[in-house]
Amino acid sequence: MSDPSTPLAERIRPAALEEVVGQQHLVGPDGILRKALAGGMLPSMILWGPPGVGKTTLAKLISLELERPFFTLSAVSSGVKDVREVIEKASGGGLFARSAVLFIDEIHRFSKSQQDSLLGAVEKGTITLIGATTENPSFEVISALLSRCQVYTLEPLSEEDLKSLLERALHSDELLKRRTIELRELEALMRASGGDARRLLNTFELCVKASPADPVVLTNELVKEVVRSSPVRYDKQGEQHYDIVSAFIKSMRGSDPNAAVYWLARMVEGGEDPMFIARRMVILASEDIGNANPNALLMATTTMQAAQLIGWPESRIILSQCAIYLACSPKSNSSYRAIGAAQDAVKRTGDQPVPLHLRNAPTKLMKDLGYGSDYRYSHDGEGNFTEQEFLPEKLSGTVFYEPGENPKEREHAALIRRLWKGRYV
Repeated sequence: MSDPSTPLAERIRPAALEEVVGQQHLVGPDGILRKALAGGMLPSMILWGPPGVGKTTLAKLISLELERPFFTLSAVSSGVKDVREVIEKASGGGLFARSAVLFIDEIHRFSKSQQDSLLGAVEKGTITLIGATTENPSFEVISALLSRCQVYTLEPLSEEDLKSLLERALHSDELLKRRTIELRELEALMRASGGDARRLLNTFELCVKASPADPVVLTNELVKEVVRSSPVRYDKQGEQHYDIVSAFIKSMRGSDPNAAVYWLARMVEGGEDPMFIARRMVILASEDIGNANPNALLMATTTMQAAQLIGWPESRIILSQCAIYLACSPKSNSSYRAIGAAQDAVKRTGDQPVPLHLRNAPTKLMKDLGYGSDYRYSHDGEGNFTEQEFLPEKLSGTVFYEPGENPKEREHAALIRRLWKGRYV
């Protein structure tokens, strides 16, 4: 019998790959993981995707499918000692010992030394590593470990996937089958889930529990009331994690230092990774401030280095200083818009040829073909400038960078007008 204290998401966790909802590119009939499992060969891998899309479930099912021992560690609570103990168990003998699966949840929270401790066992095949992360593994997993793993991206669940999960819960969960439940309106529940199956099912269960008498009629109003009344804590793996980060970024972008510090405090109190916070500020310094204040990027990157050097709890002060500085800085997204416009031009016009006078000419043949000919060295001109064409012919005169309305970029605009005499207007 189902334990009422066990969350619904856990009670209906898939017991076989065929029950997995979504991720058909991985576990569907033609999915890459399905084919690997059919061949009995499984590489070490990193499962990258948002919360609640099945990373932990997939890891367990893969182990079951291949009938291998399954070890699990959480990067939040495990250290190098725990990793070594698991590796020793996996290499200590037994029929499947050398092909044991080690699942590490939140592997992005492992330090470099902790990740280094995995390298030998992964290389030798003592363990098959499955790491789960919500963060980009290119930034969070050391290159030596990443090169030994395949990275598989899990996608947010679609609305149809989430609806099928609800139907499964209604028809398979013993506790829900005792109730009379009508799914009258689903829009609010879908919005509240944010593509996260765990959040969908747990919110749904709260709605059922909030309706003591049958029938339980699920409406948008009921969902909103339950979501409002539920005690909220900072969930580093859930939707609130992304909502608070979003509020933090938008507060700095909106030049509100008080709100920025408040949302920073929410993350600090919730145990957020300081490097996660610092990286977001580095991105904002370029995307939203840019050349309106070039020192902002220096400030943000220095903050990231200082926070890494100092650690908790003192680095909260460093993060606060940077957040306030960025919030109070003049803003410009012209660099962000410029690279977007340039990328659009590349996609639209294809591989335009480099003008001959700009080409490199390391060989005599290339020189004979005109590579580099007629190039004028800019420093030979007055004011270190010589007018010539630097864009492909088809894009001549195209404006990608439009300086913002701030003192620094007004200087850029004046310089462009003076040097290029109306070419970029």
